[in-house]
Amino acid sequence: MPLPPAWALALFYWIHLLATVTWIGGIAAISILVLPAARRTLQPLDQLAFLEAMQRRLEPLAWFSITALIATGLFQMSANEHYNGFLNASTQWSLSILVKHGLGLVMGAVTALQTWEIFPAIRRTLMRKEKGASAQEIILLQKREERLRKINLLLAVLILGATALARAA
Repeated sequence: MPLPPAWALALFYWIHLLATVTWIGGIAAISILVLPAARRTLQPLDQLAFLEAMQRRLEPLAWFSITALIATGLFQMSANEHYNGFLNASTQWSLSILVKHGLGLVMGAVTALQTWEIFPAIRRTLMRKEKGASAQEIILLQKREERLRKINLLLAVLILGATALARAA
């Protein structure tokens, strides 16, 4: 298969990097900078409201980034000289890419869990705060969200490591 024009490949690399920075950078900034500061300055229910408002802005960017990563990643992979077929693990490059994609699937599943389970639960809790959401329920939701966010951050770091191994091949 002939290689695509250099400008097309560069465009796909750029979009892929931009989507990576958007998704992973958002998770890292929230985990390392924003939420620790919110925990020090806001009451638990206000922290939950802040987290929900922030997530409402980040979620569409994250899902758009995931879509862009899949589309551009498939194009890049098929244009790579090391590509020898789907699920091939015969070289350092192909094994690294396979690991990267496996970790990416897990990261997508964790993101889906946050999107369709954790954040709806947070929204329900915030809607009934006047009726007295229990402090225990609020803390439990915060811990579940934090645990999933930290898992995603760890997966992101591992994905970047697998990418570095593939690039070194």
